[in-house]
Amino acid sequence: MPRISPVSSRVLAKFFEQKGWVFNRMNGDHLVYIKAGYDRPIVIPKVREVQTFIILNNLKTAKISREEYLKLIKK
Repeated sequence: MPRISPVSSRVLAKFFEQKGWVFNRMNGDHLVYIKAGYDRPIVIPKVREVQTFIILNNLKTAKISREEYLKLIKK
């Protein structure tokens, strides 16, 4: 299985927007996205490279598999 590598916050935000998450607010230097039917928001720090553990935690919150993430992020 390919490894998940750090990506910019813009790329990650665009990915979640494609999956139906909506930008709700900016809290400090973090982007907060919400989606109907989910209790917890997705929080993306505005940094040059979002660390892998943050990506994995957000995927878990959004109930998105690694394979689906890797398939869409390569496009």
